[in-house]
Amino acid sequence: MTHTHGLSGPEQVRARLEETGYLVDDGLAIACFLALRLHRPIFCEGDAGVGKTALASALAEALGAPLIRLQCHEGIDASQALYDWDFPRQLLHLRAAEAAGVQDAERLEGELYDRRFLVARPLLKALETQPSVLLVDEIDRADDEFEAFLLELLSEFSVTIPELGTLRAEVPPVVVLTSNRTREVHDALKRRCLYHWFDHPGFARELAIVRRRLPGVSARLAEQVTALVQALRAEDLLKPPGVAETLDWAQALDALGADEVDAELAVATLGSVLKYREDADRARGLDLAAVLAARGA
Repeated sequence: MTHTHGLSGPEQVRARLEETGYLVDDGLAIACFLALRLHRPIFCEGDAGVGKTALASALAEALGAPLIRLQCHEGIDASQALYDWDFPRQLLHLRAAEAAGVQDAERLEGELYDRRFLVARPLLKALETQPSVLLVDEIDRADDEFEAFLLELLSEFSVTIPELGTLRAEVPPVVVLTSNRTREVHDALKRRCLYHWFDHPGFARELAIVRRRLPGVSARLAEQVTALVQALRAEDLLKPPGVAETLDWAQALDALGADEVDAELAVATLGSVLKYREDADRARGLDLAAVLAARGA
């Protein structure tokens, strides 16, 4: 069964996402549409701050569905991601049953593993919530065992809980997986997904994003900040700034009451956009005034 939330093609997906303030190119619009139509996860790779996580938020808003987020980390396991039993509540129930004189051990065990004592973690919540958008964030931080577990779950959109049986999603969630590429994710998981690489946007596209997301910032300031960030990315930085940092910088300058920026103010506010001392030192050595002059400052 296909389920596209009333969206008949990539252009409609693009329009709905743009209504939320998230601008997409043709490739990503097609990937999102196919994810809805084919129930395939979207695997998003790229540097931090380029809009991977924001895609999931925008999809949830565009579809009117809750966003359910699983933040991956080293050592994450199925009980943290899928479900766990509420042991304190089970213990209280057991004590109450004993106090009431319940002797039937089989009945007691059945009651202890009732659905009401099951704590749904993000993956189970996503299977049980229709519709929903599931964000599996930074899958590259998890280990091989968790990847294999996730692959199995995303293949069937179901899970077997020994005490309760198999729970299956009537309508599979829209799934967005992100990776900052700190390690290579296995091909088996990638093959299950639609793949999209997030590049840093060009000047015009990035400026459009800033103008859409921060309509209160002056047009001149938005253009100058975008030009400065584009120039910083051209340098050999430890961590090139993403769109998120462009937005942070523009917001910071706007909060300072600036309608435009000069080289001195840009240097004074580098902490909004660069997070490594070496990168800030390199930026201070650039001719930022020349970059601004090229933009008619």
